[in-house]
Amino acid sequence: MPKYSRQREAIREFLAARYDHPTAETVYRNLREEFPNISLGTVYRNLTLLTELGEIRKLSTGAGPDRFDGNTSPHYHFICNGCGCVLDLGVGGLDHINILAGQNFEGVVEGHLTYFYGKCPSCTKNKKPIDKPFSVV
Repeated sequence: MPKYSRQREAIREFLAARYDHPTAETVYRNLREEFPNISLGTVYRNLTLLTELGEIRKLSTGAGPDRFDGNTSPHYHFICNGCGCVLDLGVGGLDHINILAGQNFEGVVEGHLTYFYGKCPSCTKNKKPIDKPFSVV
């Protein structure tokens, strides 16, 4: 177990209090208020360590930088194709996916990682109307 670090604890607490899955850069900008001399490298090292310890989750969405989640309980994420935000998605009852995936597999399926994509509520509300609908003449 690594020795206690005030900065690491502040990062863990920051993530535990948020639901917007911030990037390392966002964590860094916010922690500089409390720790003016903290470096981005220190934030990255601590995020990596907290991930390895299982105290936070790293979300590699494939769109933009990695995001971090203070909620380590099993849950799903929604990624907005419009603004790129990452939101928790309250979906239950998908544990059977492991069983289905294992039916034609000689190994043992122990878990899965699934992202859902679309438009978030903000992007849906702010969508721009089409000036002229397409028509065939």
